[in-house]
Amino acid sequence: MTTVSPTGTAPATGQPFVLRFSATPRGARLARRLAAHQMDLWGWAYGTPVHDAVELVVAELAANAVTHGRVPGRDAELRLTRDRRGRVVVEVSDVRGERRPVLARSHRPLADGGRGLALVAALAEEWGVAERPGAPGKTVWAAVPTGSRPPAPGR
Repeated sequence: MTTVSPTGTAPATGQPFVLRFSATPRGARLARRLAAHQMDLWGWAYGTPVHDAVELVVAELAANAVTHGRVPGRDAELRLTRDRRGRVVVEVSDVRGERRPVLARSHRPLADGGRGLALVAALAEEWGVAERPGAPGKTVWAAVPTGSRPPAPGR
């Protein structure tokens, strides 16, 4: 885990996808579904490894934001960008800056939770947490490798 956002070291290419969503389970599902749609629009079709990896990372980070970062009446935010290194950077922000994510060192086989960040760490090239500039809270981010630029439109 890193404590600085990668945005400053590998500037984004193209337009980012930004979504404010309610800090509820329904909002987290919406974030995952719209991220999946955006990946398809960017050229990574449904069911491809990159598409599915980004969708899973968004699902885990959004679920964590609404579970551990929720403050009633305050939204969370999803941002997807493509950086110059060919990665898709997923950022999920919430207002609970004092509740930092921690990668569990050991997993209880029958536990209800505790595996989400392990999945993020396995799928992302790097991940971390940063303070939100100009707003309260934190941003948890993950850079998912794509291996290349997205395929040409029309696949």
